[in-house]
Amino acid sequence: MLPIKQSVLLETNLSGVKLFSRGKVRDVYELGDKLLIVATDRLSAFDVVMREGIPDKGRVLTQLSCFWFNFIKDEIRHHFITAKVADYPRELHPFADQLEGRSMLVEKAQPFPIECVVRGYLAGSGWKEYRATGSVCGIRLPAGLQEASRLDDPIFTPATKAQTGHDENITWEDMVARVGKEAAGKLRELSLGLYRKSREFAASRGIIIADTKFEWGLKDDQAMLIDEVLTPDSSRFWPLHDYAPGKAQPSFDKQFVRDYLESLHWNKLPPPPPLPAEVVEKTSEKYREAYRLLTGDSLP
Repeated sequence: MLPIKQSVLLETNLSGVKLFSRGKVRDVYELGDKLLIVATDRLSAFDVVMREGIPDKGRVLTQLSCFWFNFIKDEIRHHFITAKVADYPRELHPFADQLEGRSMLVEKAQPFPIECVVRGYLAGSGWKEYRATGSVCGIRLPAGLQEASRLDDPIFTPATKAQTGHDENITWEDMVARVGKEAAGKLRELSLGLYRKSREFAASRGIIIADTKFEWGLKDDQAMLIDEVLTPDSSRFWPLHDYAPGKAQPSFDKQFVRDYLESLHWNKLPPPPPLPAEVVEKTSEKYREAYRLLTGDSLP
């Protein structure tokens, strides 16, 4: 096995190509009416980017998004164009070593300032809010639910999009005030429909999609699915065969990192503590396993 430092990409540098934004995980470049989205191997936990990257993380995020975009291509408009570097504009070809397998060329759209979160199970901030109020984002739920309980009907729980820190849950009324009633209704309809379709497919592959967040943009006065979709970074994936409500579930994401950090006396502010190699590798395995189970193939 290659040393971790040789098998991760923490930051891209595409000289001469306009950098559009650099987030916690993705480097985005602007190419006229298109964007190049590059998923690095950076990992953030508790809103702090770790020093160590996770091998294959960026490739899993990109390849899994490509899989889902293809899965829904005949039903939902999305921004994905291609992930083949050979089909990218010629100015990008010299950077193939940084882009291969972890980048997507997409259409540019005007993003809605909302995270469209759909929850089919009670977990995370939803579980925390339910325990305190009996509701999630203003939606009253039945009494007596447990952590990880399956909801009879998935619920749409929007959130604000934070550039730094955590996204903040908002009510339906707040969303309408931000984007308008017609747009809010359309985004809710699209998000719930996409969640139900993907949840059914994932269950057939042994994975529960407990919740997920979608991002939508506006292009030619139509809603368009943008950003990543149904990845371990944007969704809570649980193994179906291990599911047991009433407790936290094992998951296919960075939970090993979170659990390790919770065991330390760390104030969750930069700089982050170093991650042991076994924590990094176990996290990488979980990302790759999610890809394999959902697509039926090993990561190429």
